[in-house]
Amino acid sequence: MGLDRFPDRSNWFVPDASMQGPFAPIHREIEAHDLEVIGELPDDLNGMYVRNGPSPAHGPHGKYHWFDGDGMLHAVHIQGGKASYRNRYVLTEGLRAEREAGRALWPGLKDRMPEGALPDDAMKNVANTDVVFHNGRLYATWYRGGAAYVMDPFTLATLGKLEHDPRLVGLQISAHSRVDEHTGEFLFFAYGNRPPYMHFGVIGADGALKLLQDVPLPGPRLPHDMGMTENHVILHDFPLINNPAALEAGRYSLEFRQDWPTRYAVIPRAGGAPKWFEFEPRYMLHVANAWEEVNARGETEVVMIGTPYAMPRGYDGSLDVRRLLFTIGTQGTDYEMYQWRMNLATGEAREGVVDDILNTEFPMINMGWQGRKNRYTYNVLMGRPRTLEQPHFAGLVKYDLQTGGAVACHPGEGFWFSEAPFAPRDGAVEEDDGYIVGFVWNGLAERSEVWVHDAKDISAGPLARVIVPQRVPHGFHSCWVRQAQLDAAQAA
Repeated sequence: MGLDRFPDRSNWFVPDASMQGPFAPIHREIEAHDLEVIGELPDDLNGMYVRNGPSPAHGPHGKYHWFDGDGMLHAVHIQGGKASYRNRYVLTEGLRAEREAGRALWPGLKDRMPEGALPDDAMKNVANTDVVFHNGRLYATWYRGGAAYVMDPFTLATLGKLEHDPRLVGLQISAHSRVDEHTGEFLFFAYGNRPPYMHFGVIGADGALKLLQDVPLPGPRLPHDMGMTENHVILHDFPLINNPAALEAGRYSLEFRQDWPTRYAVIPRAGGAPKWFEFEPRYMLHVANAWEEVNARGETEVVMIGTPYAMPRGYDGSLDVRRLLFTIGTQGTDYEMYQWRMNLATGEAREGVVDDILNTEFPMINMGWQGRKNRYTYNVLMGRPRTLEQPHFAGLVKYDLQTGGAVACHPGEGFWFSEAPFAPRDGAVEEDDGYIVGFVWNGLAERSEVWVHDAKDISAGPLARVIVPQRVPHGFHSCWVRQAQLDAAQAA
């Protein structure tokens, strides 16, 4: 599949659909305290919920895609039963230049790039995709890969790029990295359109770059996330690529090579040669978790759980590549929970469905269990999109990986959820002893709220709803920062 099959994709898109309604940008940066709460915030919930997402500061250069908007962090600090809110733009180099010019300067995902430019080189790093907490700072990252921007967790002020080591300068760090709360390490990969196409790196708890190594690939790829265990990382090589002729012409055209396998590289966290495993061709955005298990023969297996796209089939059972590309290209939502197993001793690779009934994505876990075998994940329930390019995050689902069960919170029409991280209760011991915290657009009241669920029973509905003093545009990824982490950062 490539340019010959899709010479014109303009009919796939609703012009600027993601500039309308609750998707529309906001430009005010505010701070508000002692917010109204419906219900009661638990006394043992203390910390900060931060979510990243797009809010274009200027009218688009051409056609607008939801992924193009300038990054904006929205933070809700909860302490002692009270809540406060603030939001700030991620002041990237591109946004600073556009503020000086008073207009958009860079093309977006739907635009043709300047003559001779690769798309990744021509697009602005908007740092709008993910946000993590490491070494007392927040890092805002971009889905296409670029410099991570460092933010103050208290003021949300932009402090600069994560380029304190010269080896990090110009590196296209991916949107999704992993922070190991047990070691304090920040594990990341970088990728791009030039050889070696991928790197793997580790920044220590002290902020020093401990490791950076090449991970050679056959060509440019489109990985999005990574897995992490106690001793390894898992990097991804999927058969979804940008059509090479389209790249040379300065535009994107997705191509899925069903004759290529999905490949995962298992690499020691201390560095070393990757061990590659091959699986059925698929594409995945987000990993829920990964861990190591020792089987009955004493062999170590690496297990990874994630939410790949469901692979559509025709009447004859063959893969419907056109439908798959249409789903991905129009932000369609059709996912399943899936598992891959990689035997480090024998090279055996096994895979299988965990759940193909519920349609869920944006999996979150108790971060204390990241890299360790966990029992629970908390996913966003994906509803049917009302129009192209406007996905509907319809609720929340809690999976029990031990029993195979799941429970959901779905309040009905009019509500739009965000990725909701797990917030451990003060002094928690059990894996699900805590809360699920996330933004919700209440379309019935036309306002943004933060809903706090008891993680042990999300189906009971929210314990508390914090009323946010301005609309929070629909967005992407988030994190929970415990109050103890904030206190340590302030004392440093």
